[in-house]
Amino acid sequence: MSVRELVVLGTASQVPTRHRNHNGYLLRWDGEGLLFDPGEGTQRQMLRAGVSAHDINRICVTHFHGDHSLGVAGVIQRINLDQVPHPVSAHYPASGQRFFDRLRYATAYRETVKLKEVPVAADGVVARTGGYTLHAHRLSHPVESYGYRLVEPDGRRMLPEKLAAHGIKGPDVGRLQREGELGGVTLDDVSEVRRGQRFAFVMDTRLCDGVHVLAEGCDMLVIESTFLDEDGRLAEEHGHLTAGQAGLVAHRGGVRHLVLTHFSQRYTDAAAEFERQARAAGFDGEVTVARDLWRVPVPKRS
Repeated sequence: MSVRELVVLGTASQVPTRHRNHNGYLLRWDGEGLLFDPGEGTQRQMLRAGVSAHDINRICVTHFHGDHSLGVAGVIQRINLDQVPHPVSAHYPASGQRFFDRLRYATAYRETVKLKEVPVAADGVVARTGGYTLHAHRLSHPVESYGYRLVEPDGRRMLPEKLAAHGIKGPDVGRLQREGELGGVTLDDVSEVRRGQRFAFVMDTRLCDGVHVLAEGCDMLVIESTFLDEDGRLAEEHGHLTAGQAGLVAHRGGVRHLVLTHFSQRYTDAAAEFERQARAAGFDGEVTVARDLWRVPVPKRS
């Protein structure tokens, strides 16, 4: 049975707190797992969340600040220690190749798993599979940073009442799907487009074109909201978003489920205020102010 959910491993920005680990997010997408921005302590958070190294097919790093990448070394070594039976791909800004090299070979270990390095140097598609296309888009941060967008291809939903009206049933349904036409009846006559789902992951950035491109039409948007709106000057200075800005992005992009995360240590218990400010910016969809170890389902198809 396919599962599409976000497993939150950590939600702190820069400095972990008593209740928030450094970043880490695993997107379960049917039979695959995409691990985003594994910060320090990710291995232990995986254990607490019931996530194993075998669940990881891709590691996606937005940028090489420590709270988004210091866990890469441990995760790669764990993948090899557990002898994960499938190859694993790693996506990260090409300008940070030296950092990835250091993390990959931070200490001695035995390599047992094929790790494919796929550095990102420009906007565009970074991976294609039978179930999705993974895109990357440049963001605005003091160091080079990319966000990621997963797009499922559109499919077809057969309409039983229209099939019945044309007398098409049994094996003929499959034949129509394969050939596109049967006895003068086209696929368009008895089906409709089933829009593929979309997921985006946006970390450390100011507002920029890339943020809006990534968020457009997403069923789930995981986005940093490091600061509350009253600290907007700090957000701009350090290359971050506020809760209101994240809400505005989601509103303009027609997002269905907004997941706010990457919170500054200055806020100890402000979940309600983060949501309030996101909604005040116009977003009226579902909002999750993320907490460590939560599982957040991708919305069902509308």
